[in-house]
Amino acid sequence: MRFPKTYRLDTIAQILGCDYVGAADFPIVGMNEIHVIKTGEIVFVDHPKYYDKALQSNASVVLINKKVDCPEGKALLISDDPFRDFNKLAVYFKPFQPAEKSIADTAEIGEGTVIQPNTFIGNNVKIGKNCLIHSNVSIYDDTIIGDNVIIHSGSVLGADAFYYKKRPDHFDQLISSGKVVIEDNVSMGAMTTIDRGVTGETTIGAGSKLDNHVHVGHDSQIGKMCLIASHVGIAGCVIIEDEVTLWGQVGITSGVTIGKKAVVLGQSGVSKNLPGDNVYFGSPAEVAREEYKQRAAIKNVLAKLK
Repeated sequence: MRFPKTYRLDTIAQILGCDYVGAADFPIVGMNEIHVIKTGEIVFVDHPKYYDKALQSNASVVLINKKVDCPEGKALLISDDPFRDFNKLAVYFKPFQPAEKSIADTAEIGEGTVIQPNTFIGNNVKIGKNCLIHSNVSIYDDTIIGDNVIIHSGSVLGADAFYYKKRPDHFDQLISSGKVVIEDNVSMGAMTTIDRGVTGETTIGAGSKLDNHVHVGHDSQIGKMCLIASHVGIAGCVIIEDEVTLWGQVGITSGVTIGKKAVVLGQSGVSKNLPGDNVYFGSPAEVAREEYKQRAAIKNVLAKLK
């Protein structure tokens, strides 16, 4: 998430009520998660296991719960609870704006687009030309939709990321301040849900088609011309490259990449990166031909034991 202007390090420290390491006028332009962090932005880290990853990332400022050696060209914000303070910045720079109408005055809707009754369109939403948004669709704040997009009834675009920190007696949610981006010529079936990015974007590439009851988690990137069948569940921070096919009830864990033109057969579980140009099956998903051979071999062994 980019801030509306450049802020000084000491100003951000004052907002958080924390100490800092670095020049008081060190410039800060935004905040982001580590997998999408850019120069000039703040990243948070609250576990020693990930200190080095955060300190060596593209982040210019690290919000951290211990005073450590600061790499050259970076700055630190020292917090007793970086998770809490990252949320504090999200609320400060992107506060929730209650809706006053079913279609917000700040929404932009292109020529030829049809919005069916009982649909909600939030603040700062942009919808392109010749789209068809069916009834009972909810499009949350800041969502961007291209031209010739079809969204069927009951779908929700822009719900919060499923991202929690366990406390002794409750869970704290990481506040979502990102957005959803739907490119041109995308079609979504009924009851599809696309979560917004925590601080970045969840993207559905041009020409992709999603069936009913598909879920896409926060910050995931789906490429162009992908085909995703019913009941597919995609966790957060997944990269699905162009022309991938996911058949029914495929489940994908967070942080993995599926290569271009890969096909994942129904009810498979993806728990690691899958190279493109191949067909996969099973849980965990493996090259389908090899998986079938292994299953046949096991059956033969069991048959001989009878």
